[in-house]
Amino acid sequence: MKSLWSHDDAAAMIARYAAQGVNEDIALRVYTSRLLGGDARLVLHGGGNTSVKTRLADFLGDEGEVLCVKGSGWDLGDIEPAGLPAVRLAPLRRLRDRESLSDEDMVNFQRANLLDTTSPNPSVETLLHAFLPHKFVDHTHSTAILSLTDQPDGEAVCADVFGARMGSVPYIMPGFDLARKSAEAFARDESVEGLILHKHGIFTFGATAQESYERMIEMVSLAEARLQQGRKTGFAAARLPREIAPLSDVAPILRGACSMADGDDYKRMVLDFRTGDAIRTYVDGADASRYSQTGVVTPDHNIRTKNVPLLVPAPAAGRLDDFKVAVKDAVDAYVADYHAYFARNNARLGDVKTELDPLPRVALVPGLGLFGMGKSAGEAAVAADIAENTVATITDAEAIGTFDCIPEDDMFDIEYWSLEQAKLGKGAEKPMARQVVAVTGGGGGIGAAIAAAFARDGAEVAVLDVDLDAAKAVADRVGGMAVACDVTSAESVKAAFVAIVARFGGVDVVASNAGAAWQGRIGDVDDAVLRKSFELNFFGHQNVAQAAVHVMRAQETGGALLFNTSKQAVNPGQDFGPYGLPKAATLFLVRQYAVDHGADGIRANAVNADRIRSGLLDDGMIAARSRARGVSEADYMAGNLLQREVTAQDVAEAFLYLAKANKTTAAVVTVDGGNIAAALR
Repeated sequence: MKSLWSHDDAAAMIARYAAQGVNEDIALRVYTSRLLGGDARLVLHGGGNTSVKTRLADFLGDEGEVLCVKGSGWDLGDIEPAGLPAVRLAPLRRLRDRESLSDEDMVNFQRANLLDTTSPNPSVETLLHAFLPHKFVDHTHSTAILSLTDQPDGEAVCADVFGARMGSVPYIMPGFDLARKSAEAFARDESVEGLILHKHGIFTFGATAQESYERMIEMVSLAEARLQQGRKTGFAAARLPREIAPLSDVAPILRGACSMADGDDYKRMVLDFRTGDAIRTYVDGADASRYSQTGVVTPDHNIRTKNVPLLVPAPAAGRLDDFKVAVKDAVDAYVADYHAYFARNNARLGDVKTELDPLPRVALVPGLGLFGMGKSAGEAAVAADIAENTVATITDAEAIGTFDCIPEDDMFDIEYWSLEQAKLGKGAEKPMARQVVAVTGGGGGIGAAIAAAFARDGAEVAVLDVDLDAAKAVADRVGGMAVACDVTSAESVKAAFVAIVARFGGVDVVASNAGAAWQGRIGDVDDAVLRKSFELNFFGHQNVAQAAVHVMRAQETGGALLFNTSKQAVNPGQDFGPYGLPKAATLFLVRQYAVDHGADGIRANAVNADRIRSGLLDDGMIAARSRARGVSEADYMAGNLLQREVTAQDVAEAFLYLAKANKTTAAVVTVDGGNIAAALR
């Protein structure tokens, strides 16, 4: 590991924040915190913490010594001065004389001594930082350090590597007790440059930001060097099927098995797939059922990954039914084990905790790789990142010895610790959270509005369009993924759904919206025009629905097929036969899917829209139709019973409504301001 300290960059950071009224100490604290947070080998997703002792003025202008320490909810990789709440230092140090301090009192006391009470809660390890005398203190969960400490003889291994340069602290749950024990370890030898917290991480400290940071880099480098000495050969490989089923077939099965019934619907997980040589060596190991099921490499990981991952059999190609049964059995066993784990540990504490959901957050699939799981794509990515970090840590630990972590009761205490759970937040989930939505024609006006509506309600959105640049523009706005897709090509559609499954693990809702309006008197229209319209306005919907149903049936959690059918399906317009005929066929396609796949829990519904600017009628057609009727474009667009212009957003809301209507199928929702000739049940 190399130091990334740059005097020029440090000076630039000082100058940047000086213009904002931030002092040099805090500017440098931000600078080196970001250096640490930018390396996944040191910290991940809110892990680790840093501090600086400096002088600041309070509201009355009285200056005093404060501890600026990482606040809850901030990540070291992009921390700002606001993420380092200032706490009066003298009162914190007085706590060291106490024999005990509850978590609630600790949090309350720290908040009571904030210079600004609107600041985030200071780190749960604030007192450890306060009890050390050094100006700058850094804490990380370095993978290399953990590979050394997560051994049956980890303390002896570290003593051999670091000698008298580092103090040693046995595993203690973070909080007041750990802060006192760490201060005592430092007091035994005040010449140490840091502390090794066994099965937890590492602290380094110094008089300057550079000294503390570079001590961290040096100590981690010593650990890395030790891990290269006397390494055993890699994991022995398990025997795998000759041919492994593809990711596109495996992910929906896994995703469905890791869903929970929720009334008439399901609470699903979004998946994030990872693979590579290191991951494959790990998950394909013959002894994976031992080393992967031992526990977390550092305690605070389990709030995002649970203590252990789900381990399933390798999926043999051509035997997906067997794999589905095996995965369900594995998930059932995982859930039962979690219930038992909770029961015995909750009893130990006097039955005071409420059980969290028992589903895994990481799955290992021999022959393929690993999956992170979460309520959103972001949560799934965090779980996958931590899982990759775990693979690296355990691989190195096993190379020099045997991976060993904290006992189960300690893992439970961390997982159910209110101060750890507070990191995850407790906001209510949005209505479409946990669901994956594919929108065809997503680069156009109505498609873009549909994508935005679903994203706003919490869905993970895939924007499909024949124009990839248009799809990317919409996907960037809504935080989704863009997929090039020509719906008239069954192969292009299949490839698009393979990409969606690879990104999110499956699909739950399809807004089949792609279409275009061809005109012509039906007795005169060229056969090629009619066939071209059918390819897009009928077979395009069939291609999309068929691909979606394949995924939904594998998941076994139902789903929703939503089609844009237009009023032309039931109220044909003059010279619009080439458009209306395939739309009428699509209306009956909707009903056929409702009939044939209702037993699969798959709903099929349609939106019947008319006169939507930037929709199926482009502006040129709108102008032509309004001239033909002798009215203005505005009057034409509002030429309905309500005399109100209907927007793409109105159509999008209808799609969103149908996605949530989990007891409605074979329905048509009309969005046209009132056209009695196109009215349906």
